[in-house]
Amino acid sequence: MAASSIFSVALILFSLLYQIGGVVSQYWVREQVNNAESGCDLFHGEWVYDWSYPLYNSADCPFILKEFDCQKNGRPDNEYLKYRWQPTSCNLPRFDGRSFLGRFRGKRILFVGDSLSMNQWQSLTCLLHKSAPEANYTLSKVGGVSTFKFPAYDVSIVLSRNAFLVDVVNDSRGRVLMLDSIQNGSYWRTFDVLVFNTWHWWLHTGRKQPWAEVRYGINNAHKDIDRMKAYEKALTTWARWVESSVDPSKTKVFFQGVSPDHMRSREWGDNAKSETCFGQTSPVLGTQYPGGSHPAQVILERVLRTMSKPVHLLNITTLSQLRKDGHPSFYGFGGHRSIDCTHWCLPGIPDSWNQILFAALFQR
Repeated sequence: MAASSIFSVALILFSLLYQIGGVVSQYWVREQVNNAESGCDLFHGEWVYDWSYPLYNSADCPFILKEFDCQKNGRPDNEYLKYRWQPTSCNLPRFDGRSFLGRFRGKRILFVGDSLSMNQWQSLTCLLHKSAPEANYTLSKVGGVSTFKFPAYDVSIVLSRNAFLVDVVNDSRGRVLMLDSIQNGSYWRTFDVLVFNTWHWWLHTGRKQPWAEVRYGINNAHKDIDRMKAYEKALTTWARWVESSVDPSKTKVFFQGVSPDHMRSREWGDNAKSETCFGQTSPVLGTQYPGGSHPAQVILERVLRTMSKPVHLLNITTLSQLRKDGHPSFYGFGGHRSIDCTHWCLPGIPDSWNQILFAALFQR
């Protein structure tokens, strides 16, 4: 075959391969977009090792709270930082802080809940600061409200500490938990995005119990009631507030889901290292948590099913149950005086919660 003929055939083959490659590339990109937009279950999956993680280091976040900064507090291992949440049937979009700030310009997001809300709020502020380190920020606190703001983007990320969502008031008998009352709603509904959470404090008793009496209805006052029933009554009150007060065209509502603790190793079938989260350095393998469904999550989902207005559940319970290794343990605020198997190290698991929030806000 003449050299010119060989060249012509090669050119045709190259052209075909280039076109096929372009089609494949376009198909792959289109599939990634479709995965994010199709309503794929981002909450069913497993944790996979990823050398490119974490998404930031604690040194990148100068305002990180001491109780979450496990590496600075002396935690000796760092493999727990290298795991990425991988949904089974699609990919979770990587967090893009600059896109978040640009598309959220002029808006405000409010986290309402207990210290697990603070954990997620802190994670989001760290992710955004890492993405735009040159952007000035302000951080202020007034009472139970903390505000992190990027003035150049006019974006505010706010935390309102409210452990029960419903009201706790003072009267002559002491502090009273009002299961059918929400007075803070007028402030909440001024935000563009609301992320609610409550659970951590519902089972506290003795000196850690922050109320002396429980009330609901006109003549229902008790020193104590079944805590799971109280939790459901409070969530029902919150659901009624959303139904009556939130305009879905102006405000998106999320519920964080129930963040689990890891105080009983029998739940994940490992008694070799520790009875608690202490000493745990890797996730539970696979997609299922041996301990089963969290009872509070079952109640939360039951209440959400009764609602007519859209509430997006960040169903982070199972994916967090699998991360027995992600807690501060003795490397939190209390050090070796107290073990923390409830909150999460940062960087860490709440970063994945915010990746899911990012996908829910912007990828649909």
